[in-house]
Amino acid sequence: MLKLSTFLILALSVQLNFCSSTFSQDDSLSQKPNIIFLLTDDQSTITMGCYGNNEVQTPNLDQLATDGMIFDRHYVTTAICMASRANIFTGLYEFRTGCNFTTGNLTRDLWESSYPMRFKKAGYRTAFAGKFGITIEGEKQLPSQDFDLWGGGPGQTNYITARNSSMKKYASKFPHSTLSYAAFSRDFINQSVTDKVPFCLSISFKASHRPVQPDPQFDSVYENSIFLKPKNYGRENGLHLAEQSKTGRQYTRFEEWGYSNDYQKVMRKYNQQIFGVDVAVGEIRKVLKQRGITNNTVIIFTSDNGFLCGSHGYGSKVIPYEESTRVPLIIYDPRHPSSGKGLRCDSLTGSIDLSPTMLQLAGLETPEDIDGVSLSPLLKSPTKPVRESLSLMNFWGPKTTHSFGVVTNSWKYLYWYSQEGDMLATEELFDMSLDADELTNAAFDESNLEALNKMRNLYDKHLYEINEKAIRPFYRDYKDLFDRKQTWTDKKEILKKTN
Repeated sequence: MLKLSTFLILALSVQLNFCSSTFSQDDSLSQKPNIIFLLTDDQSTITMGCYGNNEVQTPNLDQLATDGMIFDRHYVTTAICMASRANIFTGLYEFRTGCNFTTGNLTRDLWESSYPMRFKKAGYRTAFAGKFGITIEGEKQLPSQDFDLWGGGPGQTNYITARNSSMKKYASKFPHSTLSYAAFSRDFINQSVTDKVPFCLSISFKASHRPVQPDPQFDSVYENSIFLKPKNYGRENGLHLAEQSKTGRQYTRFEEWGYSNDYQKVMRKYNQQIFGVDVAVGEIRKVLKQRGITNNTVIIFTSDNGFLCGSHGYGSKVIPYEESTRVPLIIYDPRHPSSGKGLRCDSLTGSIDLSPTMLQLAGLETPEDIDGVSLSPLLKSPTKPVRESLSLMNFWGPKTTHSFGVVTNSWKYLYWYSQEGDMLATEELFDMSLDADELTNAAFDESNLEALNKMRNLYDKHLYEINEKAIRPFYRDYKDLFDRKQTWTDKKEILKKTN
């Protein structure tokens, strides 16, 4: 564990590198709230102290959680970066964006209804930096022209700042990209305050996505740390899970990425990457304070998907178990009376809810007929639900790993349709109130029959929406593939057409 004195030296070193000046409050600044949206990549909840892990050091994120509200039941609806980012931008499920690696790109008209474009049309100054993660259909370049300041990049971007063309000017002071995004934020915030224009800033950190490449200045942070393995760690805690879930790369990466034989080394580097994000968040908040706009700036922090980190004997993400689909979410609206009280919310929320939430917090209109709902009512009443259920889906990777499911505050139901080889179509039911680690498939317990039937009916309702609202025709095939009453013979015919 890093000694406190060492931590203070590191923090001071980073602060001095930013060389920011202090400014007084500008009373003429518009009263429209500023919006800062911070997105990490592949971040599990076990990387943060405010989510109950006292083995990690995340003081700035923990303070943000204390100042705002932490959400304990927040899910991404598709646990893979491209689709998840489209969900966040638009407030729509994947089958309505049509956006994923093997299904297509986001259409220009959907991008026009995204939260950055709506903020821009409302007179906000907008900026984006980091991994953009999606492509606009028919456009060869990323939409840098749609932002007032651009620091984004294609693909996965790079941890080496100099290799990100839009961020090269920060490379000499901040050779690792994580802190370069804090510097980008500083410049954008300073200019926006000077121009007296409300802003919407979106930062998409590459961390903690592989390849593992943490900022070397923080090498000593977890040098000798020992991390407890999660309660559901290891292959022995995945024997009860669907055979289909073991046919993709998530299963093999448990061993390939070292979770099985070098867990401590893997987790030290993984958490070190998040430590860098924590430092960056602290620097961004410092600039807000220096410019006197803390009380009028909303901050939202979350991740595009979680990470399995050895749970049930899996690595990576994608499959819809908790560590993959449930992610951190902190919302801090300093204007709200609930701020500063360290409140937690255990109501069900989803990635599709973030766009309408930002728009409503800024007093802007949200698009009609979207899947997401605003989470702003939860800031006042954390226990009052804003939604009954949420769809969880994976239509990417080997078709044997494709799944569809629904989660509520009490239960999660998953359905795996494939019957390739010796596999049987599988139902999984998890009691979220008693078994958040998903150690027991409750679908086979007769005492849960009432809950199972209720979740089946809810599942059927969510599945029907694919047929009604899918943006691309082939998504409607999933309505039949995931139909619990369709025969495998019929489903094989559908698969022949889609291959």
